[in-house]
Amino acid sequence: MNAQDTNQAAAARQPAARKPLIQTVTGRVVSDKMDKTVTVLVERRAKHPIYDKVVIKSNKYHAHDESNECKAGDLVEIQASRKLSKTKAWKVLRVVEKAKEV
Repeated sequence: MNAQDTNQAAAARQPAARKPLIQTVTGRVVSDKMDKTVTVLVERRAKHPIYDKVVIKSNKYHAHDESNECKAGDLVEIQASRKLSKTKAWKVLRVVEKAKEV
């Protein structure tokens, strides 16, 4: 075997290039009053360090919604991105569930 064959064999054993892991979270749209921006409430359950009770902690994120398709009450998946404005650093990936009309 020559050097070229060993390089090709080594390249064949290498796994395919992986995409970088980008943080994604799921939350409920609580405001859609801004243009191309929605406010998403993300809730998570965590155990209290002293009392060992499970408490619900929440964070609100401003997310970019290019097509203005999200409405209040929708369940959406958002992804971390570069800073788009002073408070906006997330993008809406997809609408998981539309809000029920009342």
